Amino acid sequence: MTDAPIGVFDSGVGGLTVSRAIIDQLPRESIRYVGDTEHMPYGPKPIAQVREYALAVMDDLVAQGVKLLVIACNTASAAVLRDARERYTGPHGIPVVEVIQPAVRAAMKQTRTRRVGVIGTSGTIDSRAYEDAFAAAPDLALFTQACPRFVEFVEAGDTSSAELRAVAEEYLAPLRDARVDTLVLGCTHYPLMSAAIQYVMGPDVTLVSSAEETANDVYSTLVAHDLDRRDGAAPLYDFQATGADQAGFIRLAKRFLGPEVSTVSHLETGTIDLPPEFRANRTKENTA
Repeated sequence: MTDAPIGVFDSGVGGLTVSRAIIDQLPRESIRYVGDTEHMPYGPKPIAQVREYALAVMDDLVAQGVKLLVIACNTASAAVLRDARERYTGPHGIPVVEVIQPAVRAAMKQTRTRRVGVIGTSGTIDSRAYEDAFAAAPDLALFTQACPRFVEFVEAGDTSSAELRAVAEEYLAPLRDARVDTLVLGCTHYPLMSAAIQYVMGPDVTLVSSAEETANDVYSTLVAHDLDRRDGAAPLYDFQATGADQAGFIRLAKRFLGPEVSTVSHLETGTIDLPPEFRANRTKENTA
């Protein structure tokens, strides 16, 4: 199973920032990426709905034979991590890696004043997942801010317009006033517009993305489970999207990830048969 792909998913193209870091750090590993563009954005949706969508995508990735799952979405990480680990890791040995704890570790390495800001979707901020993750840090002042429109800008391919900067000024003003020295980009879409965020926050504020730390977690998890790839075959990169606009997805994916994206196929969730043991587990969950 060591030559099986790593499964990565997000609501759209944001998780490509994590995929890029995995490709750069683990060049032997194959990746199967799903953007759940049919249900994007996850941020404003109820947690129960996000959980349903995320588990459906992960079920399909498992059915396609991935060896490890990466929840490359902060909103989904907050909504479904515990369920995902119970569903896949415990009974079936498929590890699940998320993006919130890696971002927290990266922020703690960077902050000098211990005044840290977090921006994210409404779902991520309302979940208080970052407050929980930072709770063990002594003498830390944490400031959070929902930025619900940022994802729609990125998914439209706009990462630098005057309109975007105006929205960023409005969202980020409370964090500037709070004098944070480190800002966690608590959505995997946000690194794609980091230039605009840095412009608004100023050069003295360090922006933290979870991508590189998440790739570190992927590596250590693969090694711990004896799943790291050892053969010399070329890696394969497979990209899928659940929405109808395949052309739009591939255009953005090529822009944000690079030449690794050649085609994007359509995925209709729930149409791929799970292995029998997974079907039994899902039936047990639904009748509990």
